[in-house]
Amino acid sequence: MAFDAIETPFGKTDKIIGGSATYAAWSASHFTKPIQQISIIGGDFPKEEIKALEDRGVQFEGVDVIEDEKSFFWSGKYHEDMNTRDTLVTDLNVLEKFDPQVPASYQGSKYVMLGNLAPNVQLQVIEQLTEKPELIVLDTMNFWMDIAMDGLKDVLKKVDLLMVNDSEARQLSGEYSLVKAAAKIKAMGPKYLIIKKGEHGALLFHDEKMFFAPALPLADVFDPTGAGDTFAGGFMGHIAKTGDISFENMKLAVIIGSAMASFVVEKFGVERVREVSQSDIEGRIQQFVELVNFDTQNI
Repeated sequence: MAFDAIETPFGKTDKIIGGSATYAAWSASHFTKPIQQISIIGGDFPKEEIKALEDRGVQFEGVDVIEDEKSFFWSGKYHEDMNTRDTLVTDLNVLEKFDPQVPASYQGSKYVMLGNLAPNVQLQVIEQLTEKPELIVLDTMNFWMDIAMDGLKDVLKKVDLLMVNDSEARQLSGEYSLVKAAAKIKAMGPKYLIIKKGEHGALLFHDEKMFFAPALPLADVFDPTGAGDTFAGGFMGHIAKTGDISFENMKLAVIIGSAMASFVVEKFGVERVREVSQSDIEGRIQQFVELVNFDTQNI
């Protein structure tokens, strides 16, 4: 949970609400309650934003508030292709002191999403769980592969599903082919793997099965920040709503995650994913169905 300042070819913002957990929570809140948040913020994080999330079923018992310090801040500038960006400022602030604690009221959670932080922090959360969840999902990035690969491999042995992008999958596995990469990564521990390919969709792997979900072609992409976290929130929200971790249901969850991600990029920050309605979501999912639907009768 953090502040962002973003510049894209479509414009720029001053400090706005951001952070992986914030995007994921807003996205998941369209499908399930409660959402038991674990994070750390400073006293500068707006009380009205906390109230808005609480009204959507987000619980804050696991969020550490350091009143006299500042929340994490990131600033970045996107290039014309909107796929590459430059980090301008990273102020860790309270995140330097993050010592996640799982409250007693959170124990027994069936579905756990571990956001993109240091592997030892992710492992710390897993080791506090007194009951094994039905699904533990892990997000990570190239940075941790560069500086903490051994720790990351330790965490991978304890999770069920890994979410990474295509470059991260290639770095982690040492394979260029994503099919070969998936096989190597699953051998490290996760039974399921999602490889996100940005504007080119996402791949889901399990055993020998594979599913591809396209990305919805959009006329305008204003801000891709948080798209992956919004995808994760939609995915996890659907899994929690249905209580079904089968491969078939995960296929639908990938589509729902992709639909939520297609909304968030239409405006800066979390604004679009906050305001989207259930009918908007259903209409967007139908667009995905029509995008890949075809008739084989005349073959």
